[in-house]
Amino acid sequence: MISYNTKEWFTFIFRFHKADTFRQLLTTMLAIGAYAAIIGYLEVEYWKISEKSFVKNITIMHGMLGFVISLLLVFRTNTAYDRWWEGRKLWGALVNNSRNLAIKLSVMLHDEKDRQYFRKMIPSYASILHKHLNDSDTGKVLFDNLDLAIDHHKHKPNQVAQMMFHKINDLYDSKKITGDQLIILNGELQSFSEICGACERIKNTPIPYSYSAFIKKFIFFYVMTLPFGYAFNLGYYVGPVVVFIFYVLASLELIAEEIEDPFGSDENDLPTQKIAANIKKHVEELI
Repeated sequence: MISYNTKEWFTFIFRFHKADTFRQLLTTMLAIGAYAAIIGYLEVEYWKISEKSFVKNITIMHGMLGFVISLLLVFRTNTAYDRWWEGRKLWGALVNNSRNLAIKLSVMLHDEKDRQYFRKMIPSYASILHKHLNDSDTGKVLFDNLDLAIDHHKHKPNQVAQMMFHKINDLYDSKKITGDQLIILNGELQSFSEICGACERIKNTPIPYSYSAFIKKFIFFYVMTLPFGYAFNLGYYVGPVVVFIFYVLASLELIAEEIEDPFGSDENDLPTQKIAANIKKHVEELI
């Protein structure tokens, strides 16, 4: 995730970050600019149809379609941002639940080996969930005096949660914690699985294909017909004007595509790895 100062206006305007949509759309923008310039030249200089009334009526169509496409893009970006923000709330809940579990275990446990076990296992859940959502290989996680082997063919976060609950159940069997404490700790571990399931729901449920494809086609045909309606008013300036309109519309779609999956490795995705590192730091302070 990009860190920035919201008050630095000139930094936003004149600096092109590698995540900026301008870089991604540059080739397409040049092609559309050349297309618009050719259409403008043919319409004004060669076809001589700039004064015909039916061409002027095309601008009316663009005005109506522009209102429709703006509504679609607003809904698209809002839906994508809702998914991004929900993912951030879920990881915020994971931070709080990890702290609460660590606080309770720090009071309930007196054996240093038991405390050390959870000092390593609680942060490992966040770390493996980060890798699980990023579809990266978790491999074999090694800690000091603790070997945590993950089966690649099974659900990785569930394995860590199962190990922790198995340990808590052993503590109850050995009379190190009471039945009431077991119930309390069970609720905390259950919240981990609920957060994981909610994150997977966001990860595995993209925007429906038909809806996303329709917006892209709408933007494409809308931009491709702009030179026909505005060339007789703008002349050769129709090229940069059409390029700018395409840049605005396509950028909104690209931004929505990027943030609708907040658990990837894009520049604007959630800093889940950093959050997992903070969980590790806080848990080690508490236990």
